[in-house]
Amino acid sequence: MRQAKTGWKWAIALFSLLLTVLIWRQGLQESFDRPSVAPKISLMQTEMAVSASSSIPEKIQDVFLGSEPQEKLYQALKKIPLEQLEDRQRLLIAVLEGSEDKQKLFLKKNFKDKNFETVRSYILDRQKGKVLNEFPDINEIKLDPLLYQVSCSNLGFKDEKCVNQKYNFHSALRLLTSQLLPFFSSFLGFILLIRYAFIFLRNKNTPWPEMISPPLSLIDMVLLISGGFVVIGEVVFPALIIPITDLLFNNLSSPLKESLRVFIGYCSMTIGPLFIIRYQLMGIASSGIDGGWLQWKIKPIKEGLLKSISGWLMVMPLVLFIGWLMNEIIGDQGGSNPLLELVLGSDELIPLFLLLITTVVLAPVFEELVFRGILLPVLVSKVGKTSGVLLSALIFALAHLSVGELPPLFVLGVGLGLMRLSSGRLFPCALMHSLWNGVTFISLLLVA
Repeated sequence: MRQAKTGWKWAIALFSLLLTVLIWRQGLQESFDRPSVAPKISLMQTEMAVSASSSIPEKIQDVFLGSEPQEKLYQALKKIPLEQLEDRQRLLIAVLEGSEDKQKLFLKKNFKDKNFETVRSYILDRQKGKVLNEFPDINEIKLDPLLYQVSCSNLGFKDEKCVNQKYNFHSALRLLTSQLLPFFSSFLGFILLIRYAFIFLRNKNTPWPEMISPPLSLIDMVLLISGGFVVIGEVVFPALIIPITDLLFNNLSSPLKESLRVFIGYCSMTIGPLFIIRYQLMGIASSGIDGGWLQWKIKPIKEGLLKSISGWLMVMPLVLFIGWLMNEIIGDQGGSNPLLELVLGSDELIPLFLLLITTVVLAPVFEELVFRGILLPVLVSKVGKTSGVLLSALIFALAHLSVGELPPLFVLGVGLGLMRLSSGRLFPCALMHSLWNGVTFISLLLVA
């Protein structure tokens, strides 16, 4: 009877593993066709630089804004094919364009927005030689401050009328924060890395806690990751639940509908793996083990918080360096996480709150429970610490189904694995993961 049960376990594990290979292969291939948010973020940063130029002293403009940000904005818009330009981008590049013939090309098609049409009529009137005596005030024409400033200024009106100093000052603060935060974080992280390397070389580091692993096999891990996380979590449950959510939320506006879809979809994805973990640990006594098999060990909270911050700081320069290196070697591979696009495109409170909960709370807690709470300890017990950390980090990176983000996510996974080994706790890993996602979320909001 036991041999029959073991045989079924092997059969289900192998079948799940085969499906996982096929699903991940397809997902990684599709990531090449999924657009990257990097060009969009770069364009937004360039727009911020144009706005911020009036609020940042000229002596430091080249450092934070670069030379001629308005020309850089024009060049960035020129790289977008005409048929892919949104109406706002089409009007913006028409305003910045110096050639009247090219302006006519961009303005040949009418705009749906009547405010855009107003600017279009001003440009066409100027081309006909008409004298432009005045431009509508900002409260008379509904344009965003940047588009209003660029349109007004390039049509020849005075900066006193065109420039919104308050908006430009806020743009400068956002731009400086988005640039200085990763810089100082990486700088502090690099110093911490040197310090820990020095301690390690002098053999003065304290020994790491013993890794406590539940008595589970590699087949159990295949069932958890392939069967629970991939087949049930990424395929079966979403296929059942997403059509229902689409039907229920069909009448909602796009940002709210998409954020609810992501939130409910992610919640449903956790059900299969959590059920499998519960089943696998249900019959295994954990009495006498401090923190149980999962080793959350939330207290002391202060120590866990400090460890998570130091871990985040140390992994920051490594992840940024790997991301930069891959971009230099093979270019932008696309395949950005769709959540990033949703954050950039949402300006309503409720959708942003749902996305925040998903990325900063649900994802770190669930993924750390699976990858560093169960998978890593079992791998360490079977193949050793080094191989266990590397293998769990690779699986963690592959699970995100993005070729472009795979190397940085692998480095992040290694950092989280080392945090789990060095702290002997899962709580700092979840905090470190949450901090990483949270800072990324804030950085996107600053740019958007």
